[in-house]
Amino acid sequence: MVDYHDKEWGNPLREDRKLFEFMLLDSFQAGLSWSIVLKKREGFRKAFAGFDPSEIALFDENKISELITNDQIIRNKIKIRATIGNAQKFLEVQKEFSTFHHYIWSFVNFKPIVNSWETEDQIPATSPVSDVMSADLKRRGFKFAGSTICYAFMQAAGLVNDHLIHCFRHPANQK
Repeated sequence: MVDYHDKEWGNPLREDRKLFEFMLLDSFQAGLSWSIVLKKREGFRKAFAGFDPSEIALFDENKISELITNDQIIRNKIKIRATIGNAQKFLEVQKEFSTFHHYIWSFVNFKPIVNSWETEDQIPATSPVSDVMSADLKRRGFKFAGSTICYAFMQAAGLVNDHLIHCFRHPANQK
C-alpha cells in the first residue's frame, strides 16, 4: 500500500490502457478493501489481457467461465460481465472522442483538482464532479460507475489530488 501511494496513487494518467486498468480495478474494489485488489493486481493483469479493452470487449461465455474459476482475481460474475461491457463502452468513447483520456479529463477541465485536506476524515467519498461523471458514464452504459467508484477512480488516476497537505506527494510540498 505504501509503495502504491508513494509511486502511483494520484499521478495524472493520460494513457488510455492505464486509465482502463484503474477503472477495472476500482470497479472490482466496490464493497472490498483496496489492499485486496492490489494483492490480486497481477492476477487481474494476466486474466484480463493486460488490461487491453479491445481484447476484453471480445470475451465470451467460455472466457467468463474461466475467469469465474480463477483464484488469482476477485471471482464476481456480475463484475466480470460488467468489465466486458465496460470495455465495449470504453471503445465507443475512444471512437467518439479519439481517446478516452480526452473524454475523462474533460470533467476536470483537463487539469487535476488539487485539494488541501489536513486529515483523512476530511476527504469525501464523492464530489459534484464525480456525480456528473457517474451520471454520464451510466448514460453511456457503463456499470459499476457510481459516484463513489468514480471519485476513487479520479483519485487513483490523478484527476483529483487528495494527498494530505503534509504528504510529500501534495503539490505544495513538491519543488
